[in-house]
Amino acid sequence: MAQEKLFLVETRLIATPFAAWLGVTEKTRHKVEHNAALEHYFSTKSKNPAQADIDGLCKKCGWSTRQVERWFRRRRNQERPGVLKKFREASWRMVFYLAAFIGGIIALYDKPWFYDVREVWSDYPKQSLLDSQYWYYMVELSFYLSLVLRITFDVKRKDFKEQIIHHWATLTLLAFSWCGNYIRVGTLVMLIHDSSDILLESAKILNYAKWEKTCNGIFVVFAGVFIVSRLIIFPFWIIHCTWVIPPLHYPPFFGYYFFNLMLIILLMLHIFWAYLILGMVKMFLFGSLTKDERSDHEEDEDEDGEASVIEDNDGHVKVTNGCGRGGRASQ
Repeated sequence: MAQEKLFLVETRLIATPFAAWLGVTEKTRHKVEHNAALEHYFSTKSKNPAQADIDGLCKKCGWSTRQVERWFRRRRNQERPGVLKKFREASWRMVFYLAAFIGGIIALYDKPWFYDVREVWSDYPKQSLLDSQYWYYMVELSFYLSLVLRITFDVKRKDFKEQIIHHWATLTLLAFSWCGNYIRVGTLVMLIHDSSDILLESAKILNYAKWEKTCNGIFVVFAGVFIVSRLIIFPFWIIHCTWVIPPLHYPPFFGYYFFNLMLIILLMLHIFWAYLILGMVKMFLFGSLTKDERSDHEEDEDEDGEASVIEDNDGHVKVTNGCGRGGRASQ
């Protein structure tokens, strides 16, 4: 796929040198000693064994408690994606969203529906397809298709299920709007989404580079742009335009209901993400937001017993005592 080739080119020629320039380096990971009993338990039962299970594994393997605990810490760390992988993925998405947003502005700035959304229904359904609209759609469709195809290889976040729903809803929306000639309103939907995604991926990049203050500033700006674009412009301009105006000119049909259903699904996801974002902004403003609540971190592989804050594979922030048995911290 063309998107895959672009991804490889961007990560090798742009993201990797950029990461090196920012000082983003991979933490050295200790490879675990092969142990069939521990590996079987890790793969089939639990990645975070309880103390009783650890005691049983110690007897089975002839290892000390500390050795078993250390093995599981290192084995869990091997499952976690490295910071360079996350940096490259965020860099690729940021470059795409920026290019797509600029391309969308160029394609739409001289169109009447860019300034008056009611114009999306002018002369519908007999609307001509412009070259700029065609390529804008093809690029966005290809990108979201690549996200779906790469979903099992990319870093999994705690909103993994919501991301899958979002990608499929977006793909369905774009494909259906193309077939139903809802292309004008489709271009506006894509532009609105790309505007805030640029800032989100930029904040991730800076977070991986440990530019904390700059990252925090961009994240606050992202939160503002997200609220305005996804919770104000999207429902009160776009959905209002697709829900209220068409019945005034045409009798409702299947496409009318299906298209608006997809938009409502996206709006529900926007509300869910806005809730998470505002919670993070609140903690940030009151000084209780830590980097562990925004990104994945490895467990300390040292043999000391000091508590450390980590994020588990499901995205839950936990306080552990070095062997992964601590309770969850308040989020």
